[in-house]
Amino acid sequence: MSEIFFTAWGYGVSYLEFISVVTSFVGVWLGTTGKRITWPWWALSSALYMAFFYEVKLYASAALQIVFILAAIWGWRDWAPSGAVPSALTRRQIYLLSLGTLVTTAALTPILSNIGAAATWSDAFLLIGSLVAQVLMVYEKYESWVLWLIVDAVGTIEYAVLGYWFTALLYFSFTLIAVLGWKRWYVSLSN
Repeated sequence: MSEIFFTAWGYGVSYLEFISVVTSFVGVWLGTTGKRITWPWWALSSALYMAFFYEVKLYASAALQIVFILAAIWGWRDWAPSGAVPSALTRRQIYLLSLGTLVTTAALTPILSNIGAAATWSDAFLLIGSLVAQVLMVYEKYESWVLWLIVDAVGTIEYAVLGYWFTALLYFSFTLIAVLGWKRWYVSLSN
């Protein structure tokens, strides 16, 4: 799976990265619709990306995929067959989650540096921010899409700087999809 499938922008895209991108895109797109079928796609793409990120020494991103797989099982179990019914966080919850995300990211950064990770603060934020956003999504909170927007923008930059252009393009599309998800879930919340 590590064999080069094609070259884009002078970068060799492996079969593993390509299949990971396609399954991730489908899973995230389905998430904007609030359909329960999103969860098996998240689990599959997460298993594939875990292998890819481990291979390229993005250890926090690889570990994050375990969280995504567990969240996919949790979301599949807890979302109604008809899909998500979005609700909102309180201001206090938003404040506490924001503070916790920043403090935990700051604590994880030197650990990643000590183990020789390919990226430190950005990969730490991707892990912690995605963890929080994923839990919010399982709990059907529309603010999950706001956090996904920020996380995906950081991921776009990290993967581009590291030269993983195909994954950077995926995260750029995730950033745009997060805007759509935010809008769709907010409209659903307002109804």
